[in-house]
Amino acid sequence: MPTNRGYHIRMTKMPFSVSRPSIARLLGTLATGSMIATPLLAQVAPPPVMVPTTPPQAQPPAAQPQVVPPATVQPLPQAAPAVAIPPLSEAQARQLATLIAQGEVAQGLRQGPPRDLSTLSPAALTRVALDYAHAVHVGRLDAADFTKDWGIRPQPYDPAPGFAEAVRHDRLSAWIASLPPPYAGYDALVKGLARYRAMAAAGGWSSLPAATINFGASGPQVLALRKRLAMEDPAVSATGERFDDDLLAAVRRAQRRYGLNPVGTVGSQTIAVLNVPVAQRIRQIMANMERWRWLPQQLEAKRVQVNIAAAVLTVFDGDNPVMSMKAVTGRPGNETPMLVSTIRSIVLNPPWNVPSSIANKELWPKERANPGYLKRAGFRVIDNGDGSKRLQQSSEKSALGRYKFDFPNDFAVYLHDTPAQSGFSKFDRLASHGCVRLEKPADLASLMLKTTPEWQQPQIDAVIASGKTVRATMAEPVAVYLLYWTAFANADGQVGFREDPYSWDAQLAAKIEARSAERAQATKD
Repeated sequence: MPTNRGYHIRMTKMPFSVSRPSIARLLGTLATGSMIATPLLAQVAPPPVMVPTTPPQAQPPAAQPQVVPPATVQPLPQAAPAVAIPPLSEAQARQLATLIAQGEVAQGLRQGPPRDLSTLSPAALTRVALDYAHAVHVGRLDAADFTKDWGIRPQPYDPAPGFAEAVRHDRLSAWIASLPPPYAGYDALVKGLARYRAMAAAGGWSSLPAATINFGASGPQVLALRKRLAMEDPAVSATGERFDDDLLAAVRRAQRRYGLNPVGTVGSQTIAVLNVPVAQRIRQIMANMERWRWLPQQLEAKRVQVNIAAAVLTVFDGDNPVMSMKAVTGRPGNETPMLVSTIRSIVLNPPWNVPSSIANKELWPKERANPGYLKRAGFRVIDNGDGSKRLQQSSEKSALGRYKFDFPNDFAVYLHDTPAQSGFSKFDRLASHGCVRLEKPADLASLMLKTTPEWQQPQIDAVIASGKTVRATMAEPVAVYLLYWTAFANADGQVGFREDPYSWDAQLAAKIEARSAERAQATKD
């Protein structure tokens, strides 16, 4: 174990069972990439009798400088109390070794067969148990591994008190079961991971030749297509050389699962996604399981969720999706960040205060190439008072349309309307500068202001018609989650995939590999 990873004690007991509310009811509304997963947990040195509880590296708040009067005497910091771990009985040690070995595989922490942990001493097994608990509950990264755009951080978590309680009351199985994220979307990926590992054990699938297959075709190429689709779709017959109506329906189902236009023709794009090896799909599932571990242990009942990779927004009320719409999210290079925040107000008829990066790169050059462009497009030049200038586009011609959904964040991103509705007809909708454009912003505004008496539909319509810029404060703030799902599953474990447009799956894999190698080296030192 690396010396910089400790376990911070929480004064509340960990529950042994956690209900799993449904967060992913719509396969098409939740959401892809490659991940090389390596064994995370290895035999480590025995722990001391008392497990020290030092704060985990889960993005502690930035320290604020304090001015201390000379006469003030600051008390010395007190060492964190240690948690006494009761000794494992022989039966408990056997049970724990089996549970962890199976859990490493099932929870996507390890490739290959389960490890044999039966030879570990009780002390060493305790350290493995604590490391496993931390990995499956809040993930395997340290704070320094998170990039700026990965604006979601797992909550601090100390497994030692819960483990001690489980040993004391002989409830190790219940404790192990309580560790994974308590969400149906995560559970569905666990099932999906098992399905794809079974496909891999059966030999996976062969690549299809790069030739278009049309409805009505027949021959060996159609048979190969049937066999490939049947691997993921149990409703497909794996025999037959004719591209008939049943196969057409199966092709369209596959295209929807992969986020493609379900035209039914098997062209180069469809063949490309079908030819991704099963091992890569397994790693992709594991990457998304890791990101589930970063979420809070309880989500707000009323929340807006945006799947960045799939460019879809879904509104939830409790466990039920009550509204869904297409979105346009950031293009690679202008990534929409992952974050959690709260929408408290909606700006009606918003002007657009142009970020300097967009003004310098796009708008000022247009003005130089075509003088008068800015004025015709509704922009005015504002002097900042320090010799610099900025651009603001009037609400009448604003690129933000008629609605802007504000929420505090460090990235200056928000949800908004757009006059450019043509973008929603595309299946690849990663085209913004980082903000999220909405297909039905008026519907979303009406829903979110439903409980605000002074902002019912007649009042909203009147302000929109007036053209005046007005901020409508919501009576009930709504949580907003911008998430990056590239693999997601239904309750049966059938997985939908998307591309990894930002290469965040690959980056996550590299960081996990680095941490795994670091921990493996630490056990040898």
